[in-house]
Amino acid sequence: MSAVLQSQNTLQQAYNRLKVSPMMSPNHEWLVCITASWCAGQSVLPDYMGLEPDQFQRLKHNYFHDDFLPEIAPSGSYIDFNRMLEREDLINLLARYSRTNTLEINWVIGILVAACLGNDHLWQDLGLWSRAQLTALLKYNFPELAAKNTQDMKWKKFLYKQLCEEEGLFLCRAPSCNVCIDYPKCYGPEE
Repeated sequence: MSAVLQSQNTLQQAYNRLKVSPMMSPNHEWLVCITASWCAGQSVLPDYMGLEPDQFQRLKHNYFHDDFLPEIAPSGSYIDFNRMLEREDLINLLARYSRTNTLEINWVIGILVAACLGNDHLWQDLGLWSRAQLTALLKYNFPELAAKNTQDMKWKKFLYKQLCEEEGLFLCRAPSCNVCIDYPKCYGPEE
């Protein structure tokens, strides 16, 4: 069996094992996908999926009721402590725009921020299965923030652009995105 096929089987098995209870909210489905990918070693999420250990235990207890979830990242990913200030800025940005203040949104924010510290597209670093899933997750949890992405900028770049704009930093040399030579890197397909 090829490594890709074996990896897909592992992902599907993890998904099936995690999705045993009725979906309690739209976030539940996305968290099942993210967690299944993490369990299969297919995301950059570190130990505890980027959450604090007590948050991870509550997520595990409330949504999955399953002892098979590891605490250590199967991929071997870890948090880059050199980027901790950036991490706090991202948490604050997302918290400010969150739809609700619930335990669930804190899990979503913690996991999103951990994935933002990865080097690929945000949906891939999260372990979601498509960019469309990420867009739906962001629109559901952060509708006002997601509505600002009027030109369909890639989500990770968009979030960092929001941080820069809040700080009054405009690092791009081009007067607008439309004339920038890096336009294809920020906009366009992510597949």
